[in-house]
Amino acid sequence: MTINRAPIITHAMVLAAGRGERLRPLTDSLPKPLIKVGGKALIDHVLDRLAEAGVEQAVVNLWHLGGLIETHLSRREKPAITFSPEAELMNTGGGIAKALPLLGNDPFYAINGKILWRDGETGALARLAPAWDDDKMDALLLLVPLERAGGYSAAGDFFLDEDGAIGRPEPGAPAPWVFTGMQILHPRLFAGAPPGPFSLNLLYDRALAAGRLFGLAHDGLWCHVATPEGLAEAQTWFAR
Repeated sequence: MTINRAPIITHAMVLAAGRGERLRPLTDSLPKPLIKVGGKALIDHVLDRLAEAGVEQAVVNLWHLGGLIETHLSRREKPAITFSPEAELMNTGGGIAKALPLLGNDPFYAINGKILWRDGETGALARLAPAWDDDKMDALLLLVPLERAGGYSAAGDFFLDEDGAIGRPEPGAPAPWVFTGMQILHPRLFAGAPPGPFSLNLLYDRALAAGRLFGLAHDGLWCHVATPEGLAEAQTWFAR
């Protein structure tokens, strides 16, 4: 009998390069990952969770006001930080593809730097790692039910089966599950990826067609801090 052992994930990518257009004018002088919620910068909330999960090395991409992020994170000890500056905004897929040489050859966490989450009975990252199956997965996305997606106003991203297989809705149609921006990716997902900027959705769709894209249900709460409304909702969490 083959035993699927949970991988020990030591590397992570934190996406922190975006412009934060919907939070202007706040983000004209402050990069979105440095916005504070509960007295702590968004990116520190993410990095603290990664350190708790055993991540030793985190790669942070930089573009908009990247020097401020670099200065802020220079004081961190865990996880160790490596920066991946971008001469142009590379989007989610392009940013990770550029940073792949810094992420090693094994599965890694990739997390959006503009999210906050509350864990359920078990930490979200601690649940993702045991759910990873290297034989059949290239990407494992953490999904949250639409009704528990704070700061989110779109129609949902995916369908999710009991076995973890996920599917896309028809264009413009609603879906009951929202992608949280938290995931495990394998470097092989990026084989043959295009040069320059591109969205991770391009690779998700390719993995979906190959039957190698899976999802895991988040059993806690989640908030997308991308708009003034999302920021206010996140602040309310901590005020309570």
